[in-house]
Amino acid sequence: MSYELRDHTADVAVAATGPTLAAVFAAAGDGMAGAMCDEIPADAGERFDFEVTAENREALLFDYLDRLIYERDVRAVLPVDNEVEIRGDGEEFVVTGSARGVPLADVSAREIKAVTYSDMELVETDDGWRAYVVLDV
Repeated sequence: MSYELRDHTADVAVAATGPTLAAVFAAAGDGMAGAMCDEIPADAGERFDFEVTAENREALLFDYLDRLIYERDVRAVLPVDNEVEIRGDGEEFVVTGSARGVPLADVSAREIKAVTYSDMELVETDDGWRAYVVLDV
């Protein structure tokens, strides 16, 4: 799984890939962390768990990334090293995730205000999954 940051007018976008839907979600989460911070300490922070539910995959991606922003704000941490499991039946999708929360006091982080649906893409490819998400900075 991997991600790439891309300029998007006054915002920043994350283009992520992964062999599975869960892997592309985790890569998008790591990409969002990369958009907030250039250098992430390898040994700082405690892992935390969370769960998000939505009616379709795109809404789930939006809500997952939005939850990471929420966790950042509430816990005062930068969520990194994202791990994700996804289950769903077509009517309801659930992310069970965890991240390592690096204390914001330990990093120099830029603020991401919100996730947007603008130009959002989540598609299955021959090689796995691809996601594109624009973040409001």
